[in-house]
Amino acid sequence: MSVNSAPIRPWAALWAMVIGFFMILVDTTIVSVANPSIMSGLGASLTATLWATSAYLLAYAVPLLITGRLGDRFGQRRVYLIGLTVFTVSSLACGLAGDITTLIVARVFQGLGAALMTPQTMAVITRIFGPRERGSAMAVWGVTAGVATLVGPILGGFLLDGFGWEWIFFINVPVGVVAFVLALKYVPKLETSAHRFDLLGVLLSAVGMFLVVFGIQEGEAFDWGRIWGPITVWMLIAAGAVFLALFVLWQRVQRGEPLMPLSLFRNRNFSVGSATIVTVGATVTALGLPIMFYFQLVDGLTPTRAALMLVPMAVVSVAMARPVGRYIDAHDARRVSTVGLALMAIGLVGYGAMMWVQVPVLWMLVPSAVLGFGNAFMWGPLASITTFSLDRSLAGAGSGVYNTGRQVGAVLGAAGVAALMEGRITAQLGAGAGGPGEAAGQLPEALREGFGIAMAQSLILPVSAIVVGLLLTLCFAPRPAQTRTESVAVAAK
Repeated sequence: MSVNSAPIRPWAALWAMVIGFFMILVDTTIVSVANPSIMSGLGASLTATLWATSAYLLAYAVPLLITGRLGDRFGQRRVYLIGLTVFTVSSLACGLAGDITTLIVARVFQGLGAALMTPQTMAVITRIFGPRERGSAMAVWGVTAGVATLVGPILGGFLLDGFGWEWIFFINVPVGVVAFVLALKYVPKLETSAHRFDLLGVLLSAVGMFLVVFGIQEGEAFDWGRIWGPITVWMLIAAGAVFLALFVLWQRVQRGEPLMPLSLFRNRNFSVGSATIVTVGATVTALGLPIMFYFQLVDGLTPTRAALMLVPMAVVSVAMARPVGRYIDAHDARRVSTVGLALMAIGLVGYGAMMWVQVPVLWMLVPSAVLGFGNAFMWGPLASITTFSLDRSLAGAGSGVYNTGRQVGAVLGAAGVAALMEGRITAQLGAGAGGPGEAAGQLPEALREGFGIAMAQSLILPVSAIVVGLLLTLCFAPRPAQTRTESVAVAAK
């Protein structure tokens, strides 16, 4: 409930936060389009330039468990506004950066700002919308997450062509200011939990998450071998897993306020949904690379035109968000998410089949539209059924776990698909063909068939991940029936 007397306007609060949420998610993909321009403009090496993206993703993913709990302790509105301020100011610093080191440092602060903001958006929805109203809200939140990853490359292409790489960061400044003013006006101050903070839990989770995410994210760069001296990628990942196991053990035995209350996982649907979102994060991240490389290197499209081939996905996702949300407000959403993941699998198989035989490029708009329906039926219903029975006092912790799962899945998907693409290119074109990052411009006609088959085969990873998620959704328990007390409470609100 709100700590002040002003009435809560749930939809106004949601739209105010969606602006900021959309902005930080666009930033996870927009920079990938600008890497060549950044490298040239700052005179940086390829490795250093790629760290501008890696640093952001690390700083975003690692603290999510912690920042979700910060919202419960200090207030979701306050933590969101602090994160938005950090993100906006660091975006300005990114655009003004005169060297790659300054840019990387600014990107770290951008990631920290994003990590502060993300869990608060989902937690506020959980707290200000009743369980039976939450479907529509989660549909908007979820589709925002899906569409933002698609808009990044499109927006990045337009800004690069028209203004230069600095503007992919400068554009965040006016958007951030507007988002701050709207959040200050419409997002309510909610009650906080005044408990002792779990400092040991913070340390164990931060170290464990950093080692695991860094190992997975950077493994390909080190050829999954040595990093420094005797330290290998797999040693880092194993050490991270040990720290995370110690973190879970500490959460179980400590008597204070846990950072991640294990009682969350007594809720069957929360456990199933948190596992499923890992597969969704992996799928959504992994599908873009082979598709974009196919459009550019086989069909000869420019980066901007290649990104525009995904417009049907974005348009259908947005158009279907509210109808799907209204449906899951009134019905059990557990099978809706199953349908969404099935449509994602069908769309990806369609892409793979068309790449294999190299159909005319306009036919590729069909699986893009299918993925749009999949997005609409997947994101919102999945978030809704996962958080439906979640105690509102655990909203921040639950949001932190859920979003951490999505980000870890994204890291797994990105690392896995890059390795698979390189392997399939070598298998189809020979050892001298190089990895996906070494090609530029449309390939010679003699190489296009083999490359297209390699990209089609690379889609096996996101298809496999989404099928695993589909099977997990079959484990959702039925949604609890609405009680008369709940009906009266929702009507009164």
